[in-house]
Amino acid sequence: MKFCSACAHPVTVEVPPDDTLPRHVCHACGIIHYQNPKLVICTIPTWEENGETKVLLCKRAISPRHGYWTLPGGFMENKETTTEAAQRETEEEAGAHFELLPLHSLINLPAFHQVHLFYRATLLDLEFNPGKESLEVRLFAKSEIPWDHIAFATVTQALQLYFDDVAKVKHGGTFGFHAHDIMGPGYPGG
Repeated sequence: MKFCSACAHPVTVEVPPDDTLPRHVCHACGIIHYQNPKLVICTIPTWEENGETKVLLCKRAISPRHGYWTLPGGFMENKETTTEAAQRETEEEAGAHFELLPLHSLINLPAFHQVHLFYRATLLDLEFNPGKESLEVRLFAKSEIPWDHIAFATVTQALQLYFDDVAKVKHGGTFGFHAHDIMGPGYPGG
């Protein structure tokens, strides 16, 4: 940021009084511009078929990671709840009809100023179609997932955690909530 979004004067980066971190400060109007992490909200839409869990993945039609597979998701909008963002993104990218289930995983990406949230979801039918940000939308069993072509490390992590929980549920366990950090150069591709 070079200029104040309120008055268009140049800003400086400094630690304001009573603060501990450098901020963009406008001395002309006195506004301190705080920059905070972005929330990326995703779903893990699934379908049960012959006792096997399949997950719905989207092949990206946009950059970054064009042509790679991901879970439906994207940046949360202002005035939106996380559940509204999950529903909107899944409808936009996969055209899917689904029931949103509890939050499954939260993955921090401090180097990229992002937090990714993954909600479990159950598909209500097999009518889904790629939206404008997807080249293809397809169901995959765990053994069919193109692991080397997953777009983001957070998606790989969320899928692994999800399928670990599926195995636990089949033996009488329950789905858990998972919080992880991804630090380092492995992001975005893993």
